[in-house]
Amino acid sequence: MNKWKLVIYCLFMLMLVACNNDNVSGDNDQDAEAADPIEDVNDQAEDEKDEVDYYQTPEMDFDMDGRTIKIVAWWDMEFSEDNPDSIQFKENLEALKEKHNFDVEYISIDYGEYQERITASLLAGEPIGDLVRLGKNYTIPALVQQDLLWPVDEYTQNDRVFNQLVSNELFTHEGQGYAFTEAQTILVQGLFYNRTLMSELGIKPLQEYVDEDNWNWDTFIDVVRQANQDTNNDGSLDTWGLANRSVIQQALSSNNTALTDGNEQNLEDPATLEALEFVAEITNDQLARPTEGGDWTEPQQFFREGNTLLYTGALYEFDGFQTDMPEYELGFLPFPKGPSVSDYYTFESALQAIAIPKTVENPEQLVYIWEKIHDIESIYDYPEQASYESTFVYEEDIENARMVGPNLVVLDHFAFPNLDYWGFEHDLLEGTAVSTLVESYGQAFQAAIDEVYSD
Repeated sequence: MNKWKLVIYCLFMLMLVACNNDNVSGDNDQDAEAADPIEDVNDQAEDEKDEVDYYQTPEMDFDMDGRTIKIVAWWDMEFSEDNPDSIQFKENLEALKEKHNFDVEYISIDYGEYQERITASLLAGEPIGDLVRLGKNYTIPALVQQDLLWPVDEYTQNDRVFNQLVSNELFTHEGQGYAFTEAQTILVQGLFYNRTLMSELGIKPLQEYVDEDNWNWDTFIDVVRQANQDTNNDGSLDTWGLANRSVIQQALSSNNTALTDGNEQNLEDPATLEALEFVAEITNDQLARPTEGGDWTEPQQFFREGNTLLYTGALYEFDGFQTDMPEYELGFLPFPKGPSVSDYYTFESALQAIAIPKTVENPEQLVYIWEKIHDIESIYDYPEQASYESTFVYEEDIENARMVGPNLVVLDHFAFPNLDYWGFEHDLLEGTAVSTLVESYGQAFQAAIDEVYSD
């Protein structure tokens, strides 16, 4: 009996083990079935991680057979390693060079001879480079009308890389875009001011005008008048409000207007007339610091002396002033608003962007490479952050630059070789009435424009 009991007990234990194994196996099968949807979700998430919410040119596979791409500008455009974004650009370039079998050469040409050399090379059909920075004023429409450049706007749809305004509006002719530039490119122009002198003269902090939304042509002229002082009572001014005798381009852009509009002169436009009358008031009331016979750098020298409150210029000049004027605190303001606008504006009269000569093969590949170099997730919160933070001491100056940057007015009067801008400026600064100027120059401006558009 004991033997049979032992046999029965062993059989019972074997049955329990078998049942447990079946249950475990079933549980594992159920777990596996339950895991399948999770794996699917993970796979989907992994796929979605690679997707972006902006347009990217589809991947292209090509071999450039060891070709050297020449990139030309009036400065060395090779990537530096002074910030994380630039380092990433350089790493992307190196990877692309290996993948597509090409090299890069950077060519820098002195600005003084740049336009002449570049234009001559294009006309001869022997361009100096493959990617060439060109000024709009001698490119649109002149070079485009001669069929010297590729249209590129169909390749520049990635708005994280390419400035859409440049490709689709500013560098266009007859519905096509002929150049591109970085999406983050911003040219800031405005007013530099001497905070130290402002305090010494007892003038209201100029930033308050901006904060109050009261920085306009009227308050600007009032501030300039306040700063024109005879501080030692010798009968002559020894501090001045404005270093620049001419602010025609600043006045035009700050009222969102220009001397030309496409293929038409624009002198009779009400906003243009307002801008010219504003300049005439500064001239006729002798508000700006008078010339001492210097050249075009004279306003810069006036500001560096520390006895002139305001200088109108481009942001790239600011570091030089801070270096040369260590005893003064400087600041930045937008140029004041004109009566026809509600925003602050910056301007460019020599807008530049990258074009591809018509003799260069496969322009779509070059633009594609440029896109893949620059399509990164920037570490910065806004365009030009690194530049602004390294330039300015005060947060309010950074905010002023950011406020101005997006509102660009391009002044095209230099696109017409026979449009006598300098004669026009001279007559205005010598006191010629605005109505007389418009009557005298209107037809001549239109004739100069027609010459270019009729070629």
